[in-house]
Amino acid sequence: MEDEKLTKTGTTTLGIVCKDGVVMATETRATMGTLIAHKETKKLYKIDEHIALATAGLVGDLQVLARYLNAEANLYRLKRDSKIPIQSAATLMSNILNQRKFYPYYVQLIIGGFDSSGGHVYSLDAAGGSIPDKYTSGGSGSPYVYGVLEDLYHDNLTINEGIDIAIRAVGAAKRRDSASGGFTNIAVIDKDGFKEIPQEEIKKRTDKISKE
Repeated sequence: MEDEKLTKTGTTTLGIVCKDGVVMATETRATMGTLIAHKETKKLYKIDEHIALATAGLVGDLQVLARYLNAEANLYRLKRDSKIPIQSAATLMSNILNQRKFYPYYVQLIIGGFDSSGGHVYSLDAAGGSIPDKYTSGGSGSPYVYGVLEDLYHDNLTINEGIDIAIRAVGAAKRRDSASGGFTNIAVIDKDGFKEIPQEEIKKRTDKISKE
């Protein structure tokens, strides 16, 4: 049984707002110091049909917070017969984190989703800071991701373009950040809801990008 106090995810996560939805992506390597503890770790969670959570930090903390947010989103839907707005979900998680700022959850989170006002991504830190942006990245691979996003992002980005940019960005992190590796997981959230991109499609796109 792994020690959650020692097992931290050296991670690459990202969220991108596109004109027709949101693209979220992570890799799957979990490290414990210099040891690759797990090669296929889940870091991208479906919270509701319209919300995803990308996670970096301590494994136990991440799993608990994903369950909290999933439960609160379900309660909101039951009480109000409507989906929780993305801003409200980010504020809720911000408050949960802030209440523990003196004994914090060791996490860095990205909440992304699509609601009646469009696509949104929020970056949250361990003290509860919540910042909306057009794109964001977290974890040890984030400097390499930002290099790609700063170069390729534009305001009229389509989801199809966003998926390819996410593949490029996570790929750059996996090549340069020793704590990032394994597979690339990508999810799209748009007016039709949450959809995880199959690994076969990611591989085809990766092969095509590598030949350009």
